[in-house]
Amino acid sequence: MIERKIIEQRMKELSVQEYISSDLRNSGHSHTRVQRTPMGEKVIIYTSRPGMIVGRKGQNIKKLTIDLKKKYHLENPQIEIAEVDNINLDASLVAERVAMSLERFGSARFKGIAHKVLTDVMAAGAKGIELKISGKVPSMRAKTWRFFNGYLKKCGDIAITGVRRAYATARLKSGVIGIQVRIMPSTTILPDDIRIIKPGESKENASTAQQQSVPAPEKAADKKQSKKSSSESSEERQPNTTDATTDTSSLEKDADKKSGKRKSKRTKNTESNKADTPS
Repeated sequence: MIERKIIEQRMKELSVQEYISSDLRNSGHSHTRVQRTPMGEKVIIYTSRPGMIVGRKGQNIKKLTIDLKKKYHLENPQIEIAEVDNINLDASLVAERVAMSLERFGSARFKGIAHKVLTDVMAAGAKGIELKISGKVPSMRAKTWRFFNGYLKKCGDIAITGVRRAYATARLKSGVIGIQVRIMPSTTILPDDIRIIKPGESKENASTAQQQSVPAPEKAADKKQSKKSSSESSEERQPNTTDATTDTSSLEKDADKKSGKRKSKRTKNTESNKADTPS
């Protein structure tokens, strides 16, 4: 009985998410989460355009709460709206943008639209992206065009948990075009990333130390070496004043000695000249 109730709750949550995504199509809707609280069900809608979902004086939210009560028999649905931090790293928003641009400009410019999306997503900080456009593009025969950039995991558990994927459809005159987007953000930790934790160090400190280009002890050693080099250069630039004073004193002594010798020679010569001259 408990398992049946859990399955029923999950099915109801999935149907609520599908209804909200279909009702808020082309309005910047990313995804929806349903949480059960003692007060009732809490519905969190993640979007890039909160004003469009709220509507004028909250009309859209009121209508949505009434529909949820009638169709899915929710007792007290509380709707909250959360804004998406980075639009280019959300797969559902990227897929919706591609679908809207294809419906607006047609299938003739699908290559330019795809390359523009790839550059925007990679500039936002993603490790890799894959975009597939399938349908009658651009001819009347159905094809699948694949656009990719960067590094993207396609197999293993990391391809399920660390890769964001989304699907969208663009309705054109020639038919329906399917869009599939896969994005691997830079926050995903790959299984081959090894982090060595030293004894007495927490995991957070180790992760922050590895993210930095130069560890803290190496930085300290570099600072010490730079201080030593600066002190040596200053010593080389500035001559030693004590050596200079000793050199000048020695030179003065030598000069005094030479002058004394010259004076003694002069006095001797004058005395000899006086002795030679007759009285």
